[in-house]
Amino acid sequence: MSQDNVELPAFERPTSGSPAATGADLGRLSDVPVELAVEIGRTRMTVGATLELRPGSVVVLDRAAGEPVDLLVNGTPIARGEVVVIDEEFALRVTDVLGERPAIEAEDPTPAHPEAV
Repeated sequence: MSQDNVELPAFERPTSGSPAATGADLGRLSDVPVELAVEIGRTRMTVGATLELRPGSVVVLDRAAGEPVDLLVNGTPIARGEVVVIDEEFALRVTDVLGERPAIEAEDPTPAHPEAV
């Protein structure tokens, strides 16, 4: 069979009100595992300084005490929050979800700056 005779079904773009078009149908992804990590800060060091680390060494991070920490999903920041202790284990209380728009803005289809369109 030659490749010229292969017929593929036509792709139908979801209508604007359908769950697939709006991204609301995420139920199919609910069992996909992802890695969550909480990042309290970062720093840059030379290889030499890294090799000199010993028990008791202090590594200064780029974040001040009390600043929100980042919640990463597969290495991508999605939220910020504060570290808490629950039953002697660390946890994260989410205080801000990144990229979340207010409900009024999300429902309003008109652009914020019509002259920019």
